[in-house]
Amino acid sequence: MTGLIDHIRNIIREKGPISVAYYMELALQHPVYGYYKRHDPLGVGGDFITAPEISQMFGEMIGLWCAEVWRAMGSPEKFILLELGSGRGTLLQDALRATSKINNFHKSLRLFMLESNETLCAMQKEKLREFNPVYLDDIGDLPEEPTIVIANEFFDAMPIYQMVQPSANDLDAWSERKIGMDGDNLVFVNIPSIPCAENEKVIIREFSPVSSVLVHFLAEHVAKNGGAGLIIDYGYVSPSGFSTLQAVSGHRRAEVLENPGEVDLTAHVDFAAIGKEALSAGAQVLGPTGQGEFLRAMGIEIRAEMLQRQALPLEAEEITSALSRLTDETQMGELFKAICFADPSLRGIPGF
Repeated sequence: MTGLIDHIRNIIREKGPISVAYYMELALQHPVYGYYKRHDPLGVGGDFITAPEISQMFGEMIGLWCAEVWRAMGSPEKFILLELGSGRGTLLQDALRATSKINNFHKSLRLFMLESNETLCAMQKEKLREFNPVYLDDIGDLPEEPTIVIANEFFDAMPIYQMVQPSANDLDAWSERKIGMDGDNLVFVNIPSIPCAENEKVIIREFSPVSSVLVHFLAEHVAKNGGAGLIIDYGYVSPSGFSTLQAVSGHRRAEVLENPGEVDLTAHVDFAAIGKEALSAGAQVLGPTGQGEFLRAMGIEIRAEMLQRQALPLEAEEITSALSRLTDETQMGELFKAICFADPSLRGIPGF
């Protein structure tokens, strides 16, 4: 922590306040001190738990989605299955187990991964060794072949910029919300400063150029080569006007500007922006829809019943709890959303 926060302070002293996006990039991806570069953040002993770690059912539904999309593509003899930010490899392990008996599906796929965390890469390679995953250093190196893309809780970690406007001001009077210093403390500042009456509400808008470029590339790729992409994350269709930037440590909310490199930083995903970007790249777009609705459409309730019939009473209760956590509107079912971009000629895409 000390090394990174001193590094950030020195940058601000030398160049002035930095963007929220640059702060996120440093905190998450700095080659020495970055949060995602150094350790395994997942699970009970980590900082957060993702859907694949909650229940095998999540990965199984994603696997069935991939298989159905592959069939809709005409069951090509050769295609790429690409996952962005694969965590411990749990999602793909469950997905590929669930599709093991689908004729020629495993034989036809080549597994590609985009992952920056070396600790997690080692786990992925162990769990998925029979598929010999190929790791991309640059998404631009993705071969020009039919492709199915999976991105679960990936885009929430993409750097965002924040713009601020006092609610009573003219619509053109926007400032950028940046990070500066008050003494040695990191603080948010608005550049340029706009007068704001006491207790006046401000409107905050967020945008992620990195996300836009990546979605455009992938959507253009599947529109040209065939295939589809599935993005699942927490986010919104219409912005609230509030900051969604948040920090998590030990499964609890933490301060965004304290302990950079030691806490996870994320922001809600703008699904409307993702849909517009994919459409502009020539792809068709389905959704967004709530994660709960998507998983129910894929048959997760039927799968839960199957597992419960074979389970001990305590295990059956855990399955019920996991199903509720993944699909209930008051838990992950509505805040988390699913959106698909695909080859415009592709029909029969499930879940939407």
